[in-house]
Amino acid sequence: MPIESTERDPSGGGARGARIEPYLFLVLEGARLDAGGLRVALADLDELAIGRGDARTLRRASGSKATLEIPDPRMSSAHARIVRKEGRFLLEDAGSTNGSRVNGAAVEAHALEDHDVVALGQTAFVYRDVEEDTGGRAQDLIPDAAATAPPGLVTLDPSFAQRLARLARVAPSQLSILLFGETGTGKEVMARAVHSLSKRPGPFVAVNCGAIPANLVESQLFGHLRGAFSGAVKDEIGLVRAANFGTLLLDEIGDLPMSSQAALLRVIQEGEVMPVGSTQPAKVDVRIVAATHMPIEELIERGAFRRDLYARLAGYTFLLPPLRERKVDLGVLVAALSRAGKIGGAEMRLDQEATRALLRHAWPMNVRELEQCMHAASVLAKDGVVTVEDLPAAVASALEDVAPSPEDVPDARDVELRRELLVRLGEAKGNVTEVARAMGKARQQVQRWLRRFDIDPRAYRGE
Repeated sequence: MPIESTERDPSGGGARGARIEPYLFLVLEGARLDAGGLRVALADLDELAIGRGDARTLRRASGSKATLEIPDPRMSSAHARIVRKEGRFLLEDAGSTNGSRVNGAAVEAHALEDHDVVALGQTAFVYRDVEEDTGGRAQDLIPDAAATAPPGLVTLDPSFAQRLARLARVAPSQLSILLFGETGTGKEVMARAVHSLSKRPGPFVAVNCGAIPANLVESQLFGHLRGAFSGAVKDEIGLVRAANFGTLLLDEIGDLPMSSQAALLRVIQEGEVMPVGSTQPAKVDVRIVAATHMPIEELIERGAFRRDLYARLAGYTFLLPPLRERKVDLGVLVAALSRAGKIGGAEMRLDQEATRALLRHAWPMNVRELEQCMHAASVLAKDGVVTVEDLPAAVASALEDVAPSPEDVPDARDVELRRELLVRLGEAKGNVTEVARAMGKARQQVQRWLRRFDIDPRAYRGE
C-alpha cells in the first residue's frame, strides 16, 4: 500500500487532532529581499515588542515577554508591540515615527485576526492562527541565511514543515515518490531536492511526459537500436538509462500514453528496460519520482491510467500546496530568487504598497508567476525601488477595493444566519475551516460573517 504523506483532510477540514496556535510571521523586509522570513510563536507570550535594531534578533525574557529587532531604517527603535488581552492578541503602536498599519489602514491599536497583514516601516508581517497536530508546537524560527537545505525544502509554515521533514526522511530510501500539485507549485524543484538528499551517485534527469510526441515516447524513454524505425540512425540509451544510479523525474505522468505505461511498470518492477528494436532487456538502477497536476484516480476510473502502475509510483505521495495557501513563505521564496540572481541586484527594494499587493494577490500560477512578477518588477523599478506601478496589472489590482458580496448585506435572514453560525461553531469547537466546509462557504466569507456579528470563535475552543 502507498504511504500517504498528506495528513490533512483533503476536503479542507484540517488535520485530525489539530489545535489552533497563534504565530507572527515576518514575511518580507522591503529593504532586504534576500533576508527571507521568520516565525515567532506567540502562544507563551503576553507581550512582543518590535523595533529597529542592528541585526535581526529575537530575545525572549525569562517571563512571558520577548523583543524582536529588525534592521529596518524606517522602523522606530520602539515601534509597536503585540500584547495579549482577554485571550486575544492586540497590535499597539508604540508612538512610532512612521506609524503602524494593518491591512493598509493606519492604526493605534488593532485586535489581530487570522491573515491580518501588519506593516511596520518597510517590513511586512502576517498574523496567523495555524492548525497544528497535537504532537508538538512549532518553535520560533529564524532561518540561517547560510543554511544548506536544498531549495524547496525551506518553509516557515509549521504544518508544511512537518510534511517536508517526513519527505526528507523518505528521500534516501528506494521508494518511488509521486508529487501532486497545481501547475507552477515547484514540483521539479522538489524532485531535485529529493535527489540531492538521496545521495544517489547518478544524475538527475527530468522529462515532461506531455511534451513528447506519442509515437516517440518509448524510444525517448527506453532507447532504441539503430535501424529500429525510420530515422533511427544510431543506438540511443534513452532517458531512463541516462538516469542510471540517479533519479528520473517523470513530470506530467498523467499524459503518459497507455501503450508506454506497461513498459514503465517493467522498469519499476524488474529494474530493466527493453529498447525499441531489441530482444534483450537492459538492466537499470533508477529512482523514479513522478509528478502531476491531474487527479490520477479519475484517470484510472476512465481507463486512461493503469492502477498497477499508480500503485508502484505512489510508494510515497506528497501534495505541494499552492502559493495562495503558503503566503507566509513569500519572503523565503523571494530570497531564494534573489540569491539565485533571478530578480535583480542586492539593492532592489519593495515599497510598502508593493509588498501589500504581493501579499493580497491570489497567485493563480503559483511560484512560477511570482518569479515572473519579481523579474519584471526588477527591470521596471526606478532607482531599485519597486512600486505598485512596476508590478503586473493582475498583481497591482489586488489592492483595489473589493465590492461587498451580496451575502455581506444585512437582510432579514441575519438572525437565522447568526444562529446557524453559533450552532456550527459549537459542533466544530471553534474550527472556522470546519464551519466553512459544513456550510459550503469559503473560509474568508465565514470570517466576514463572524466579524459582522461580533462572534469570537475562540470562545468555542475552551480558551
